[in-house]
Amino acid sequence: MQNLSHLLNNIPSSPTLAVNDKAKALQRAGHDVIALAGGDPDFPTPPHIVEAAYRAMLDGATHYPAPMIGIPAALEAIAAKMERENGVVVADPRRQIIITPGGKWGLFLALTAVLNPGDEVLILEPHWVSYPPMVTLAGGVPVPVSLPADDNFRITAAALRARLTPRTKALMVNNPCNPTGRVLTPEELAAVVAVATEADLYVIADEIYEKLVFDGRSHLSIAAAPGMAERTLTVNGLTKSYAMTGWRLGWLVGPAPIIKLATRLNSQAVSCAATFSMHACVAALNGPQDVIAEMRDAYQARRDFMVQALNEIEGIACRSIEGAFYLFPSFTGSGKNSLELADALLDKAQIAGVPGIAFGQSGEGHVRFAISTAMHDLERAVERLAKVAREL
Repeated sequence: MQNLSHLLNNIPSSPTLAVNDKAKALQRAGHDVIALAGGDPDFPTPPHIVEAAYRAMLDGATHYPAPMIGIPAALEAIAAKMERENGVVVADPRRQIIITPGGKWGLFLALTAVLNPGDEVLILEPHWVSYPPMVTLAGGVPVPVSLPADDNFRITAAALRARLTPRTKALMVNNPCNPTGRVLTPEELAAVVAVATEADLYVIADEIYEKLVFDGRSHLSIAAAPGMAERTLTVNGLTKSYAMTGWRLGWLVGPAPIIKLATRLNSQAVSCAATFSMHACVAALNGPQDVIAEMRDAYQARRDFMVQALNEIEGIACRSIEGAFYLFPSFTGSGKNSLELADALLDKAQIAGVPGIAFGQSGEGHVRFAISTAMHDLERAVERLAKVAREL
């Protein structure tokens, strides 16, 4: 037999999915595991969205969409949402938007459309686990930009400039950030804009958690900043904010020449997103938004409870988060690395969390807990943590 792909043999599986799968397997085997690894909302998809997809299927929306990049109503709904909520004008939705089977695929399309072999991509660390493998798969070289925990993972122009080389092509920004829960400030936005402009970089803006910002904060879209629309690729979708992880519906918005190349890969790789999901997208973006506020308020209440409870446990330090639905506590003085911590939590407390090292070296000493699960499970998790903290 011939050798299999060296590229894929060197690409790790998603750590978050691996931990989540392990937790689910233990639950099926009868173990009372509290799964705080995966970021899957415990809320149902809003009924009016489900109804729209159901009606669309009954009406025959079970074949290829026309055009394949997205049905006109969905493209127009995304364009209207970008202008209304993000301050980004999409002049030609059919040339500047592609609807994708999930936000992950939108990110990969963006990378493959702008990178040539050996191009470097700055990745803010701690980062979502899939960013470096995606860059590698697209032929690029991931370059971590360490954001220290003692500065609350703040983005600075100095940190970005320190990692620039003649090969730097793009910068990835996740806002709000998974795993740290940070939300981009005006000062951080200015730093991103300054460096991207100076170094002529593309910015890939992952805004999948944009509606989940707390304490009255405002979400800042990078593409809305002066001079940034022509160099920014915005990735978003319905999965997190609308509790639609299983629908696999996302989108990529950017300059027409880049979207043209992304469309070319899409046509060869996946063809299109599901047609009925596009009808659900129209209902989600154009329909009532009060349910989004209700879910956001629930996550904020869970955050408030968990942050206070975790900080009351000796040996655990947990910053409050500004957005998304993950906590990233550090286990100070445990003497264990994050892999050992996550294993110990699963073994001794039957709590599944993601080791901080999965998010880059800057995440070491931390464990990520998703608060997208029910409050009663979070309360049980805190009780178990308090009991095993000394052992950790």
